[in-house]
Amino acid sequence: MDWRGFAERMAVLARDLLAQDTVTDTLERITRSATELVPGCDAAGILILHAKGVRTLAPTDQVVIDSDQLQERLQEGPCYDVARPESDERVFRIADFREDHPGWPRYVAEGRELGLGSMMGFLLYTEDEDLGALNIYSRGPGAFGEASETAGWLLASHAAVAFSSARTNAQLEQAVATRHVIGEAMGILMGSHDLTEDQAFDVLRRYSQDKNVKLREVARQICERGGLG
Repeated sequence: MDWRGFAERMAVLARDLLAQDTVTDTLERITRSATELVPGCDAAGILILHAKGVRTLAPTDQVVIDSDQLQERLQEGPCYDVARPESDERVFRIADFREDHPGWPRYVAEGRELGLGSMMGFLLYTEDEDLGALNIYSRGPGAFGEASETAGWLLASHAAVAFSSARTNAQLEQAVATRHVIGEAMGILMGSHDLTEDQAFDVLRRYSQDKNVKLREVARQICERGGLG
């Protein structure tokens, strides 16, 4: 492994990740980089767990989606485990899908039928939050050695920071946009009903509660209709 060359490519990637326009663009750049930078990697994706189940983000190949869905159906697997918020593990690895695995016997057996040979999973985390797992797959058994694991861990570390930053920026942009729409809706109510600012906001709030509709959606409807309608 040419670690000097790897470091140079990681430096370029770090700048590139922060330059992406959206969270989706950032995640796609991360998973594409895994196939370029991690020796033996044929496919990659990011798995997150939420109340409704598993979600696969930025898969580079259909087999990533199939693997995540298999783990969700079986409720077992390394990626599934590493993405659990209560997990203390940071890296999981299956060296050879041809061999039985005591921890995930059903997943390994059925993963073999998907054409998987080996895989690794890396927790994406910062000091403040766990973000899911970066999952790296090979169709060949024994494809990932020590260099692959080190490269994957370094990529996952950069990816977690970029993912967190992109998500925070997206949330801030949404908050600013929401505040703008609410302000515009309040202005419409104030002008059409001779209300004060506090009264206009109270109308929005009560309508939101009565109709069980989010405040920003109520504001958007008022802006589109020119009033409550």
